[in-house]
Amino acid sequence: MNTTPNMLSLLNTRKPNHSLERPFYTDPEIFAADLENIHYREWLFAIPSCEIPKTGNFVTYKVGEYSVVIVRGADQQIRAFHNTCRHRGSVICKVAKGTAPKLVCPYHQWTYELDGSLLWARDMGPEFDPSQHGLKTVHCRTVAGLVYICLADDAPDFEEFKSVAEPYLQSHDLENAKVAFESTIIENGNWKLVWENNRECYHCGGNHPALCRTYSDDPSITGVEGDEAPEHLQAHFDRCEAVGLTSKFHINQDGQYRLARMPLKDGAQSYTMDTKPAVTKPLGRIALPDAGALVKFHYPTTWNHFLPDHSIVFRVTPVSPTETEVTTKWLVNKDAVEGVDYDIKRLTEVWEATNDEDRRVVEDNQQGINSPIYEPGPYSPTQESGVIQFVDWYCKTLQKGLSPITLAAE
Repeated sequence: MNTTPNMLSLLNTRKPNHSLERPFYTDPEIFAADLENIHYREWLFAIPSCEIPKTGNFVTYKVGEYSVVIVRGADQQIRAFHNTCRHRGSVICKVAKGTAPKLVCPYHQWTYELDGSLLWARDMGPEFDPSQHGLKTVHCRTVAGLVYICLADDAPDFEEFKSVAEPYLQSHDLENAKVAFESTIIENGNWKLVWENNRECYHCGGNHPALCRTYSDDPSITGVEGDEAPEHLQAHFDRCEAVGLTSKFHINQDGQYRLARMPLKDGAQSYTMDTKPAVTKPLGRIALPDAGALVKFHYPTTWNHFLPDHSIVFRVTPVSPTETEVTTKWLVNKDAVEGVDYDIKRLTEVWEATNDEDRRVVEDNQQGINSPIYEPGPYSPTQESGVIQFVDWYCKTLQKGLSPITLAAE
């Protein structure tokens, strides 16, 4: 049975500025459509490039049915390949991360160079052409120390995003960072609920006591209300830009990504319980200790906070209709020494607590939506403009994938 018309009907009849109908958060076929039309087509944040600083360093990343290996070559180029041997399809890299001089399939030892070319395959006969059996490539691009991949055969344009994001990110010097700590949690909620929760701070005062010591719940910080910044935000943007920090609010035309350098609460300098810097050796070249946080999102996989002393990158990966993996990595100056320049607990405790609190509220949200009596409720135009913007982007993007042209081909 073709359920695409039903999905289109749900999209076409949805209530503006309301949460979505129950199937969008629970239905396996809509989840499969999300993967096919969004996660398998759009650029996805994968890792910070500092995670694989040396030749042969690799990381694996699973998105839906695809396993990808991201590796730094001998030429220092970062590339991505499908983690599937060209012999009989075995997984090549079985661990989450590691270092290897070559990529060797554990099944029959087919051996690939770090650029994906097949180097050696035993007893394949005189007619066998190794040049025709290199690893299948995945589109891979970097922007200022952040690695993105795209699983589509033909990737969307990346240059516009790169040209916009680089001026904001370059002062943070992410290529000279290291991962001080990382955590991965599974939230028992649909990936869109994870994003909806992220896109507002309506819930912050009642749920995030540690974060609210430093991060304002002012809706203009998380929202997307118009092109004119409120006076207090414009003053902050102007002050930062006067010392060379690109800071002003920018959201691209289709709403997929946003960047802005937002202030923290008065006197706060970092996400710590005492509001002071977590790392004494700064990451980047931020002249203002109270520059706040450069906040960035890029749908469908990442939101980030870049501060004067450290940076935090988040990655959102759908697992099932009601499960989402959230990975968080804290980046510090590569020369910073744990126990001297920073303390892991002090560095991570605010967002470790916040992530767990967000997990709880997303799971409560999912449980309520699972009830047959759930119906879409209205978003607050004041507090949840960011949620409205995300849901509109999602619906438009999914609808584009489920176009009449797609239907005609079926």
